[in-house]
Amino acid sequence: MFHIIRKPNHPATPAAANATDWDPFKVMEQLMRWEPFSEPVLSRRPEVSFAPRFDVKETKDAYLFKADLPGVKEEDVEIGLTGNRLTISGHRQSEEHKEGDNIFTLERSYGSFSRAFTLPDTADTEKTKAEMKDGVLSITLPKRTESQPRKVSINKPSA
Repeated sequence: MFHIIRKPNHPATPAAANATDWDPFKVMEQLMRWEPFSEPVLSRRPEVSFAPRFDVKETKDAYLFKADLPGVKEEDVEIGLTGNRLTISGHRQSEEHKEGDNIFTLERSYGSFSRAFTLPDTADTEKTKAEMKDGVLSITLPKRTESQPRKVSINKPSA
């Protein structure tokens, strides 16, 4: 039987020193958050920035965008449409802490966010509707009627 003896603060190899820094779960989470068709959320301190996640869904009649924005007031959200670009931005205020408060951990994030999405040509941006209910932002962009599928019947020739 062999025993490996390491001196304190001197790992056996440089690779062993960095092995504890690598977290496969963190890497998988970053890969799952990657959105190839949206603009990146830029921040100097990403662990502190508020970056709500969006669900984007296409139905037969519309494109639907949903985001959880707990603690964000409706007046603190701005939705813009320029050409085929949908931009959603806003901010969530941090809570004030008084002197003497015993704070054990602060994990919730605060600050400004901005997301931009490129819309397909079939989206009818003139009829966009947005709603904020129970901390959930919902944006509906109907499809243009000329782009929606329709059934064409075949006429029988008259004899």
